[in-house]
Amino acid sequence: MRPSVILKIGARYMQPLLLLASIFLMSRGHNDPGGGFVGGLVASTGFALLAFADSVEAAKKALRFDSRSFIPLGLTLALGSGIIAFFFGKPFMTGYWLPFTIPIFKYFGVPALFDLGVYFAVLGVTLTIIFNAATQEE
Repeated sequence: MRPSVILKIGARYMQPLLLLASIFLMSRGHNDPGGGFVGGLVASTGFALLAFADSVEAAKKALRFDSRSFIPLGLTLALGSGIIAFFFGKPFMTGYWLPFTIPIFKYFGVPALFDLGVYFAVLGVTLTIIFNAATQEE
C-alpha cells in the first residue's frame, strides 16, 4: 500500500519540528518536566513518521547514522556522568554544575549530561526497533 502524498509532504515538514521539540524537552528536563527519555521518544517519532510516510531507507538517510550507534554513545554518556564524581572523591552520580550558565540549558552539569545520554540511548533503541519492525513488514 502506498502512503498518501499528503502524509509524505506532512512528514517532511513535521520531522524537523519534532526534532526541535525533542531538543527543547531534553534541554529543560533536569529543571522542569521533560528530560532525555521524553526527548528521545519525540525525536524517534520524527524519524518513525518519515519511515512510515516514505520508506525506512529515507528515514535512515535523514538520520545519517546507524540507529544502533546511538545506543553505546548514550550508555557511555550516562555512565560517564556518574563517574565524574569519583574524580572529586564523591559517591557515584553526585551532581556537579558549571559555575556559569549556558543559554539553552541554564545550568549545565552532570544531570544534563546524564539526560543527554538517556536521550541518545532511547533514540537508538526506539529507532532500531521501529526500523526492524518496518522492514519485517515489507
